[in-house]
Amino acid sequence: MQAMCELNYAHILRILPDCDTEELNYVFTVGDALTYEIKIIESARYTSTLSLKQTSDDMPSYLTPSMTVRLYHDARMAEVINSQNTGALQPSYEYPNLKMRQRNEKQMVNIFLAEWLDFCRKLRPKVTSLA
Repeated sequence: MQAMCELNYAHILRILPDCDTEELNYVFTVGDALTYEIKIIESARYTSTLSLKQTSDDMPSYLTPSMTVRLYHDARMAEVINSQNTGALQPSYEYPNLKMRQRNEKQMVNIFLAEWLDFCRKLRPKVTSLA
């Protein structure tokens, strides 16, 4: 898990080199139909918090991926702290549980982030808006 968080941090820095500046909003377009928004919602000396979401006119918002990622600049790690607006993720869950989360839910969303960042890095998205 730690190695994955370190890899995610490195990939985010390649996409957003100035991710320590608060209130920046990036819109990336990959191909013709995929649009992603990354917003820096909080920035402090040792941490930054990003909101990542796919924006699509064709799909309802509850089906589009969204997550909140915390960057730890001193440790050089990026960790998903919230996915699909479900609240803070615990390191692991007893199973079964009331929300029917997988035992390794946090690890799974961090793997998803790694795959998404790798996808973006390979396709070299262009920044269509920087506000």
